[in-house]
Amino acid sequence: MSRVAVLKGGRSLERQVSLRSGARVEHALERLGHSVISIDVGRDLVERLLRERPDVAFVALHGQDGEDGAVQELLELVGVPYTGSTPGACVRCWDKIVAKHLMRDAGIPTPDFYAFSATAFDELGAAKALPAIEELLDFPIVVKPASQGSALGVKFARTPADVPGALVAAFSYDAKVLLERYVAGRDLAVSVLDGAGGPQALPVVEAIPQESETYDFESRYEIGRTRFACPAQLDDAITRRAQDLGLAVWALLGCAGFARVDLMLDTGSGDLSVLEANTIPGLTETSLLPQAAEAAGIVFEDLIARVLELAVGRPLSVTAPRT
Repeated sequence: MSRVAVLKGGRSLERQVSLRSGARVEHALERLGHSVISIDVGRDLVERLLRERPDVAFVALHGQDGEDGAVQELLELVGVPYTGSTPGACVRCWDKIVAKHLMRDAGIPTPDFYAFSATAFDELGAAKALPAIEELLDFPIVVKPASQGSALGVKFARTPADVPGALVAAFSYDAKVLLERYVAGRDLAVSVLDGAGGPQALPVVEAIPQESETYDFESRYEIGRTRFACPAQLDDAITRRAQDLGLAVWALLGCAGFARVDLMLDTGSGDLSVLEANTIPGLTETSLLPQAAEAAGIVFEDLIARVLELAVGRPLSVTAPRT
């Protein structure tokens, strides 16, 4: 059995969700017989890692620092193996603009979009281009920060008058924003789990909000706000296509361990498009990855054990002495 540091909490806007994911992981690890070192990530992280000397770190740190590659870089430097993707993959997934450009260049369908920084509006007059963007994307338009997870900062502009307010909201979360074509349809998620034989696409999950038109933050994490269908009721061909897209995005962005790819199924055309990939998906009772794993016959403790085993057996990208 191993001494496992569970990294959770932190300072991001997803702190409370991360604490819930981390607590559930800790309980599973204890049931598996591991010794758990619970770490609410803060300024003393490196000091604690050097003092505690865990055999491996389970990263349940959602949002900034956890999903942007920062904590993975630190773990590499102090020589502690860790769960999930490497820093490079985290960076590619965390920045939705980078991820969408990579997907578009690779021929993976993703909703049309335009992306700008705050500087483009302040210094380059990007506001004057908004009418052209609005015409090309058509309404409603989805306005979202380039980073952040759990739908934080996402706004729907249904008319041109809604765009300025949506931009202000998005810029309050990030210095870069996306204006994206809205896809009217079904919210799907394909979770991917690594294994000895390569990555495995788990059953597709559909999130069906009950009290909102969209799958927003509250719908994701408040029990009863969303109904989940797992496996999603889809034609076999659509299921296979969704899973193939999930695996293609996994490979393109360089994910490892486990990840979740979010998609939309256009109810008009029947086309699938990829919204984003998440390198540290939620592990709470309402999260999609655990539901998909259970539908595949993988109970939560076995899911955690598998992810941990992959981390222990993977060499670090950076060779660093453990002092």
